[in-house]
Order: sequence, then C-alpha cells, then structure tokens
Amino acid sequence: MASASETRHIEGRLDISTRESLHAGDAILYTGTVYTARDAAHARFVAALDRGEILPFDIDGAIIYYAGPAPAQPGQVIGSCGPTSSYRMDPFAPRLLDLGLAAMIGKGIRSPEVVEAIRRNKAVYFAAIGGAAAVIAQSVRSAEVIAYEDLGTEAVRKLEVVEMPLTVAIDSTGANIYEIGPKAYLGSHSEENR
Repeated sequence: MASASETRHIEGRLDISTRESLHAGDAILYTGTVYTARDAAHARFVAALDRGEILPFDIDGAIIYYAGPAPAQPGQVIGSCGPTSSYRMDPFAPRLLDLGLAAMIGKGIRSPEVVEAIRRNKAVYFAAIGGAAAVIAQSVRSAEVIAYEDLGTEAVRKLEVVEMPLTVAIDSTGANIYEIGPKAYLGSHSEENR
C-alpha cells in the first residue's frame, strides 16, 4: 500500500501495465477522461448490447464513474459529484469488464462475480470519497452529456478531470481493501491485547 506521501499521479488511459502496477490501498490522483453512469444507464447499455448496438462511448479502456452529478450552479462546470453505491451496478459490471472496461469508480463493496471479472480482465475498482461530492467536483474541468439525456442527472456524461482523488479499492489481482482493511485492523488489535 502507498502511504499518503506516495500518492501516484496517473494521466490518460489506464493500460494493462499501469493497472497491474496499482495495489489495493494505493492513493492516486487521476487526470483524464471518465464517464458517469449509474444503474439506469447501465441497464440501457446491456439492452443495447443485447440488440447488437454499439455503446455511446468506446468501452475498451474506459473508466466509468458511478455518479449522477447535481446540476451546475452559475459559473460552475458541474454540481456536486459524489460516488453512488457500487453494488447497484454489480449485475451489469462483469459484462462491461469482459468488453474491456478498464476501471470503475464508486463506493462500497462489490459482489464476488464483479471481483472475479476485475481479476480476469486485469481491471481496477477505485473508491471515491463518499461525502466529499463538492471536493470531487473541483477536479472536473469539463462535463458534456453524451447519451440518455432523458435520465436527467443520471444521463451519461463525459468528464475531463484533473487530479481526481481516488483509492485503489480492488486491484487487478482481486486484492480488496474491504477485506484487507478489517483483517489488518483486527490483527493489529489482537496483538495489542496479548
């Protein structure tokens, strides 16, 4: 795990070698393109794929941020932009990962099927800070609705972000901070009690 002083700056596409270099618990600042999509958009993605249609953006190498940004106030690029609970996308994520999705950004645990698809495809799941939606919004330099405008805040948006603060929650090997963290905490406390 990287310490706070070892925060990595990553720019652009997350190729496989970059993804393999990340470890559960690493802190990163990401600069590049992310696409917002929540469960309603994911259901449409899968329906489109079932019909043999292409998705509204190239899924291969993409990063999806599970967020439904609030409307922008005057002078802002975007409103508050915090992560949504990721389990809502679990029914759809393995299929998108198998099509080349590089990473997902959200909050909370993922199903065993998603963890296996992350490992199988050498992808990454990043955790964004829940409750820090306004802080995350400051990383967004541009926001453009590219699909499903009728979904309102849940429309698919292409965001250009600069130094978006993230933590590697599940790395390309399947190592998972939601399992590692509690075990480390409990292990350290059992040592103190001896």
